[in-house]
Amino acid sequence: MSIRYLRASARAAALGAALSGLAACASAQQEADRPVVQQVEDKAAAAPVTPPAPPPASRPSTTVAELQDLIQRHQVSELRTTYNGVYGASLLFKPDDLAYYVALFQQKDFWRVLKTKSEQQAESAYRAFAARSAELAEVDIRRIKLQAEYAHAEKQLAARTAELQTLQADRSLRLEQEAQVAARQEQARKDASALAEQQKDAREQLRALQRQIDALRAQQARVEQAAGRRAGR
Repeated sequence: MSIRYLRASARAAALGAALSGLAACASAQQEADRPVVQQVEDKAAAAPVTPPAPPPASRPSTTVAELQDLIQRHQVSELRTTYNGVYGASLLFKPDDLAYYVALFQQKDFWRVLKTKSEQQAESAYRAFAARSAELAEVDIRRIKLQAEYAHAEKQLAARTAELQTLQADRSLRLEQEAQVAARQEQARKDASALAEQQKDAREQLRALQRQIDALRAQQARVEQAAGRRAGR
């Protein structure tokens, strides 16, 4: 009797477990058939409220940014500044908390900035930054000087070239004029020689004509004398 009862109880428990499994499967099937949004809404309603994620960490501030902000707000005074080409160093003072800022910059953009409450350290850093700016600018200054010297040399070269071209043009003109003068002189000599020959010929012709004239005059005189004598008879 006891064994039968136990067996019946076991069968009843197994049957109950099977029914519970079927009910769970049916419930899961119904949950799966629901829209996704509905599932999310149900879970959100059942789950505790989750706090929002913290914002991403902002970029850490730098002494350079701090000094730039102080300058924009006119909260620092410029004590010293040294320029070396595009580089330079500045010593600034923030009076409300007696802080010194020493900056090394290039083309007016801060490169390195040191903050200190020590005046001695600030002065020492300023001298070091000024010396560093001089070292950095040495190449640029040399380039500027060489560029100026090269430009000056180019100007001198252009001036000397123009001077040479002028002298060459003067020489060419002088030689051309000399050639023209020599040609005129040669032509003048030829013309003078020809004129001399023509003048000689003209004088010869003139003397020949004069001799003819003299002969005719003498002949005419003799004829007149003979006629006079005949008339006197």
